[in-house]
Amino acid sequence: MSAAAADPRPLTAEVRIDAAPSAVWSVVSDVGRTGEWSPECARVVAVGGVRRGGFLLGLNRRGKVRWATVSRVTSFDPERSLGWTVLTNRSQWTYRLEPDGDGTRLTETRRTPRGESRFAVWFTERLLGGQQAHDDELEAGMAAGLARIRALVESATATPA
Repeated sequence: MSAAAADPRPLTAEVRIDAAPSAVWSVVSDVGRTGEWSPECARVVAVGGVRRGGFLLGLNRRGKVRWATVSRVTSFDPERSLGWTVLTNRSQWTYRLEPDGDGTRLTETRRTPRGESRFAVWFTERLLGGQQAHDDELEAGMAAGLARIRALVESATATPA
């Protein structure tokens, strides 16, 4: 296992949304909708509700490969941040919301400060095309997902002419 494979690079994507943080939060915190914007995560089920310390079951897909993840919610600060750690690979994901004029800056990050588990490294190398390719795909998917969130929020908050 190479050091690069065990310690994937940090990933970040951000978008400005023409809506208040409360409108963005109502979409982002509704984790059951994740499949509407994520190119990899088809479905998320919050076990016992979305709250700090709660658990999320993720159902993922990439081509013919399907897998499940279990995550623990690490931050739940309404209209500011939602974060979780994927217990099966130790990656930390966060959505951060910041007021930006009359809109909101939404940032998504993926960090692996403890590296990834041996199983996750093996799984990524064997089934997802390798760490570099998967990181590139995840980063592009994050940008596309945030653009989709922006479209969902802005269409829901648009005022009729």
